[in-house]
Amino acid sequence: MSEKTALVIDDEPDIRELLEITLGRMQIDTRSVATIRDAKALLAKQTFSFCLTDMKLPDGNGLEIVEHIQQHQPRMPVAVITAHGNVDIAIESMKAGAFDFISKPVDLTTLRKLVNTAIQSGDLPNEPSNKTTLLTGESSSIVRLSASIHKLARSQAPVYISGESGSGKELVAHSIHNLGPRADAPFIAVNCGAIPRELLESELFGHVKGSFTGAHQDKPGLFKAAEGGTLFFDEVADLPLDMQVKLLRAIQEKTVRPVGAAGEIATDVRILCATHKSLEQEVARGTFRQDLFYRLNVIQLAVPALRERQEDIPILAERLLNKIARSVGHEPPALSSKALTALMAYSFPGNVRELENILERAFTLCEGDCIDESDLQLPTAASTIATDDAPTKAGNNAKPDHFQRCLEHESLDEYLEEIEKEVLCSALEANRWNKTQAAKKLGVSFRSLRYRLQKLGLDD
Repeated sequence: MSEKTALVIDDEPDIRELLEITLGRMQIDTRSVATIRDAKALLAKQTFSFCLTDMKLPDGNGLEIVEHIQQHQPRMPVAVITAHGNVDIAIESMKAGAFDFISKPVDLTTLRKLVNTAIQSGDLPNEPSNKTTLLTGESSSIVRLSASIHKLARSQAPVYISGESGSGKELVAHSIHNLGPRADAPFIAVNCGAIPRELLESELFGHVKGSFTGAHQDKPGLFKAAEGGTLFFDEVADLPLDMQVKLLRAIQEKTVRPVGAAGEIATDVRILCATHKSLEQEVARGTFRQDLFYRLNVIQLAVPALRERQEDIPILAERLLNKIARSVGHEPPALSSKALTALMAYSFPGNVRELENILERAFTLCEGDCIDESDLQLPTAASTIATDDAPTKAGNNAKPDHFQRCLEHESLDEYLEEIEKEVLCSALEANRWNKTQAAKKLGVSFRSLRYRLQKLGLDD
C-alpha cells in the first residue's frame, strides 16, 4: 500500500497542530502551511493524496486553492474548513470542485470519516474497467450522462437529478453511489411522496422509546441506516414545508435529532435527490424552500427522456425482454421488425418504465416466440379516457366503485393485482383448475396464463 500524504492549509498554529496529530495517528504524512502562496509553491513540487484547507486565509480565500487544484491536479480531493454556520461558502466551494466540507470547531470523528472517504475517492481508477453505470444505451446523451456520473462519483457534493417520470433517475443515483468511495456502504432510496406526513420525521431521523404513542422501542431512522453511504430522496418536491426545514438543518449541520431525543447525533451520508417536477418552479410557487433548493442543487444532472434517445430502444427492449422472461423461467421472445419500428416511432410519455410495462404485457399476449406489433397494444391518438364529465350511459351506480376500493390499498398496482388474482382464481375454479380450459375462456394463451399465475404467486 502506497504512503498517504496530506496538505493542510490553515493560518492558526493550534488548528494545524491538531490536524497534524490526528492525521499522523491515521498513518498519514502531513505537510502544513499557513498561506495560499506557500501552498501553491508546495503543490508545484509535490503531489498529495488529499488537501484540507481553511476558507479564510491571510492572503486570500480557500476557494482559490480549490480552483487551483481543480485546474492542475483535478484527481486530488480537497476539503474545506468553514466557520460554524457558514455553509453558503462551503456550498460555493463544492460547486467549484471541493470534495466536501467540515465546520469549526472540528469534530475529530467527523474529520477521520471525511479523510478516509477522501483517500478512497483518490484511489478510484481514472477509467473504471470493472464497474459501469446501471444505464443501458449507447446514444450520445447516455454516453455524456455516464461520463458525468463517473466524475460526480468522486465528489461528496449533493446532486439534484432532474428528469421525467420513468426515465431512470434512481438508476443514475445508484450508479453515482456504486462508482464512488461509499460503494460498500448502504444505498437507501426514500420516496418522499409515499411516506405518510405524520411518520416522515420518525422515518428519516428516528425516534426514542416512549416519544409518542406506539413508540415501543428506539428506532434509528433512515439517516443512520445509510451511515457511511448514500441517502437518495426521490420526489423530494413532495416534502412538506415543515420537513424541508428539518432536512435543511440535517444537511447543513450533518446531524439529526431523533423524535423525543435530548441531543443530536452526527451523521455521515451523501445526499442525492430527484424529482420529475421542476424545483425551480416549485420555489417560485412557494411550495419548496429556496434555501433547501440551494443546498441540494450544488450540482444538477439531467436525465434525458426516452424519446430523446430513441436509438437506445432496441438494446433496451432486448435487455428488458431478457429480464421479464428470466423472471418466469422462459426463453425471451424476439421482436418483429414491425414491432420494433412501432416502438421507435412511439413518444413514450412514461419513458423506460412505460417501455418495460408494454413489453411485459406483450410477452404475456404473444402466441409464439415473436412479439408482433399488435401484441404491443400501443396507445393511439384516438384513445380516450373516461372522466367525471363523461359518465357512462348506465350511470355511476351501474358499476363497482373501484376508486373507493383502490383507496383501501397502498397503490393502484396493488389493487390491480388483487383484481387480477380474483379473475384468475374465479376462472380456474369455474373450469375445475384446468389451466388450458381456463386460458381459453379468458381469451389468452396458455403461456400467458401460466406467466400471470407465476407472477402473482398462484402457480402452486
